Amino acid sequence: MERYKDKSLTALERATDLTDRLSLEEQASQLRYDAPAVPGFDIPAYNWWSEGLHGVARAGTATMFPQAIGLAAMFDEEAMFKIGDIISDEARAKYNEYSAHEDRDIYKGLTLWSPNINIFRDPRWGRGQETYGEDPFLTARLGVSFVKGIQGDKEVLKAAACAKHFAVHSGPEAVRHEFDAVASPKDMEETYIPAFEALVKEARVESVMGAYNRVNGEPACANTFLMEKLKEWGFDGHFVSDCWAIRDFHTSHHVTKTAPESAAMALKAGCDLNCGNTYIHLLIAYNEGLISEEDIRNACIKLMRTRVRLGMFDGGTEYDGLDYSIVSCKEHVEYALKCAERSMVMLKNNGILPLDRNKIKSIGVIGPNADSRAALEGNYNGTADRYITFLEGIQDEFDGKVYTSVGSHLYKDRVMNLGMADDRIAEAEIVAEHSDVVILCVGLDAGIEGEEGDTGNEFSSGDKNDLRLPEAQRKLVKAVMAVGKPVIIVTAAGSAINVEADCDALIHAWYPGQAGGKALANILFGKTSPSGKLPVTFYKDASLLPEFTDYSMVNRTYRYVRYDEDNVLYPFGFGLTYSDINCSDLKFSDGIASVTVTNSGSSAAEDVVQFYIKSYSEDAVPNHSLCGFRRVSLEKGESITVEVKIPESAFTTVDAQGVRSVKSGEFTLYAGTSQPDALSCKLNGKECLKVTINR
Repeated sequence: MERYKDKSLTALERATDLTDRLSLEEQASQLRYDAPAVPGFDIPAYNWWSEGLHGVARAGTATMFPQAIGLAAMFDEEAMFKIGDIISDEARAKYNEYSAHEDRDIYKGLTLWSPNINIFRDPRWGRGQETYGEDPFLTARLGVSFVKGIQGDKEVLKAAACAKHFAVHSGPEAVRHEFDAVASPKDMEETYIPAFEALVKEARVESVMGAYNRVNGEPACANTFLMEKLKEWGFDGHFVSDCWAIRDFHTSHHVTKTAPESAAMALKAGCDLNCGNTYIHLLIAYNEGLISEEDIRNACIKLMRTRVRLGMFDGGTEYDGLDYSIVSCKEHVEYALKCAERSMVMLKNNGILPLDRNKIKSIGVIGPNADSRAALEGNYNGTADRYITFLEGIQDEFDGKVYTSVGSHLYKDRVMNLGMADDRIAEAEIVAEHSDVVILCVGLDAGIEGEEGDTGNEFSSGDKNDLRLPEAQRKLVKAVMAVGKPVIIVTAAGSAINVEADCDALIHAWYPGQAGGKALANILFGKTSPSGKLPVTFYKDASLLPEFTDYSMVNRTYRYVRYDEDNVLYPFGFGLTYSDINCSDLKFSDGIASVTVTNSGSSAAEDVVQFYIKSYSEDAVPNHSLCGFRRVSLEKGESITVEVKIPESAFTTVDAQGVRSVKSGEFTLYAGTSQPDALSCKLNGKECLKVTINR
């Protein structure tokens, strides 16, 4: 029996044996994302490009969870593991069926290029919706759980996850192919790379993807500093380029002159797999003496090792029993609904919510996102077998009269091309006049907020120019508010939005997935208490932020923002519930923080207990840092004790040279259902607990 089929050998031994049976030309062909079949060695064609950010994407029907930024708003590690587990179950079930039909097309494999663990440092970045927010600790904890769920805990990987985009990549989208992201050693170690280190060391993530931009002068897909970090961390998987990023080396970064030179630079640096077509020039590069046979061989071995780990040459795995019937099954869809409910963040409530059915006979549901499926999806999405829009969810839940109007286009000045400007404003006013309460569904969708090339509007290649709603929607909000009826604004967006309206209640729904409308209705009518928390800071005015192209962390995110500049609208970690959740009796001993959490309100609710630490070292971040969190579920009157291990890294700081160490002997540990900043305390009417730690 060929050694590459011998399961008693290690994956590396099997991969090495298989690679050494191939010719140099065959080895080079396997370094493309669309690797061809190799006759005679039971190596079928394989397309490495698949996506699973919040459900199996772009491959037909699948369960659609909230977009990643909405999943982050749950602050729930256990949920992230289960979501990853469900996604890889469906990916494997679909792969089993596609393979049986000899369908080896794009998006139908087991190498899921997710999660995106870049830091959402600037709210204008269109792709920020794909991330877990602005905090490296939250990003790391959620990312580790998600990867473990994707990959499973058996000898064979259920699917292979990918940590992307390594690293220092968060806009602007319009210039990403030629942009050089300059980051100091301190910002690198303190902010941009910790999550990647966690996914490599803790989750054993199978692949890492590079970014389009340069990082401190060198392309991210051939970056000496970044590649050395992977070696330092003991990375044991393969490295893949972002799609057509290696082509950028010679066409826009101009660090090489030809495609063979670009292919050689990437391969020799450690980029094993090319998403794109530059590696078709590998043999030319070899003939020109730019790379060696060993360079090609080493990359091929790593890729074959991943395929061995996925059981692709075993003729059967423990995952063969994952039947197609699990795709979008009842259990998975119900969990998507639960996640949507937990992800939505109530930012304001003057007491109007939850709605009292006995006092309301009519509801007006207005806005371009009211009956929009796109507002549920986000980007990198699959296709749900059923969608429930916000309008449909309210119609299903409410027995009274539901009036509706689109009110405006998402961003154009008219809904109908032959209509006059603001052609649906009057209808929106009429609906509001005939309604006891208005649910105003505004925001964005992935058609105008997202990745460069995927968006179809004037908004900066997918980035936002500012934090306001598009002008057409601003007119709509103003007109509806002027009617004088109670208004609840629901924003669907993947990032910070300033609705600039004194509404009665405000819910940020993100892109909540296939069951978003039902989740919203359950919250509006009190079946579920809102419990999401902001994984990003919401600002008032983008013009007061640092330049978008400035990658310094000064005055960025909750850890560094200058609150005295009065530009924070809603802080990181903030989110209201319908109940009254209080923390008491904070203690810290032997690395464990404990706090008593009590539901003093009149209804059951979930909330998130958050722990922050403040160091007094001269190298510490200006404010404080998240160092622990736990989602809790409490019945009315219930009290529980929450214990969270505070990691040793929480007591370290990073100096200007990027060296992490413990330099302070005194720390303040905070606990509460928000940050300990003054604005959070003002908005939720509660002070955080605190205790001094001396080490």
